[in-house]
Amino acid sequence: MNIEKFVSEFADQFDEIDTSSFTAETLFKENDEWNSMTALSVIAMVDESYAVRLIGDDVRNSKTIQDVYDIVLTKSNS
Repeated sequence: MNIEKFVSEFADQFDEIDTSSFTAETLFKENDEWNSMTALSVIAMVDESYAVRLIGDDVRNSKTIQDVYDIVLTKSNS
């Protein structure tokens, strides 16, 4: 798993935002398109792509895509 691929897959959950504008340091909740459905899409993407189960608090407590990535990395190594 690498951060560039994760950022790309994370960005794909947003329909109307240019995915090239996303980086590991993107404050994803500041995007106008961020809502509970996008959060669920991110959780589903992580489950499907990385076999890691995120919970709502994981996403809620994250500010950047890097924060989510770090949680996924930690859970995948458990």
